[in-house]
Amino acid sequence: MQDNPNSGKPGEAKPHRSLFERLTALIAPEPDSRSELLAILHDAHERNLIDADALSMIEGVFQVSELSARDIMVPRSQMDVIDITKPIAEWLPMVLETAHSRFPAIEGERDQVVGILMAKDLLRYYAGASFDVRQMLRPAVFIPESKRLNVLLSDFRAKHNHMAIVVDEYGGVAGLITIEDVLEQIVGDIEDEYDFDEEQDNILAIKAGEYGPRWRIKALTELTQVNEELGTALTSQDVDTLGGFITNHLARMPHKGEVIDIDNLRFEILRADARQIHVLLVEKLPAPDADALDD
Repeated sequence: MQDNPNSGKPGEAKPHRSLFERLTALIAPEPDSRSELLAILHDAHERNLIDADALSMIEGVFQVSELSARDIMVPRSQMDVIDITKPIAEWLPMVLETAHSRFPAIEGERDQVVGILMAKDLLRYYAGASFDVRQMLRPAVFIPESKRLNVLLSDFRAKHNHMAIVVDEYGGVAGLITIEDVLEQIVGDIEDEYDFDEEQDNILAIKAGEYGPRWRIKALTELTQVNEELGTALTSQDVDTLGGFITNHLARMPHKGEVIDIDNLRFEILRADARQIHVLLVEKLPAPDADALDD
């Protein structure tokens, strides 16, 4: 019997090691903690052994294991839902404007989520066929706020789900989360066919809000372009983009759904990950009353 040339002792097969184990074996000294491993990866990046995108995704993977559903969910108040107790004509314009692929369906109240409506199923309505919204609903998946994102991602993949309703400890709806929300924590913003990506679409005027005109603006839009389009005078000596302006103003990274008022403008973070802002909703607020300022 021939000895295995890779074995440690004659006749003893060497245990198979995974690619990850073989790669980490090349790192010396071996890291004793996650922070030490990240420090080694940052050093590898500085020595051009891995690129910035790879480093960012690795950091995102670590972050996903530390975050829970409550950290990145769309809050209950900002959920785009359809109320099946109302006529289709009442909520159909919202479906068309938001252009989501899925909508939680409720019965009167946001705590009464009865299913998920796929936007593509509305084609039956436009075709003039017999259409019963309730029969079109898919089962809703409910998860606790504390569910870890890495576990949730595995569940999404295993059960082929794309959206989950997040509930609090009392069983009330706290928000919703999608598989795209989780993946964006790893790879950054994921744009679909409804996202704007042309330079001339950096600023899109949308339906006016409660106080005045509103715009959907890419965070990487130059402040000069914002000022020109909106008639504002936003300035900063440290940054050039609108996203940088907001982050610099707060001195921290804002989270998705956060609302910030600066001068007579209201900024709502529509899309953001742990590393940068992607899209904002900007609304002009009424100018301060001069008499009130004098007081």
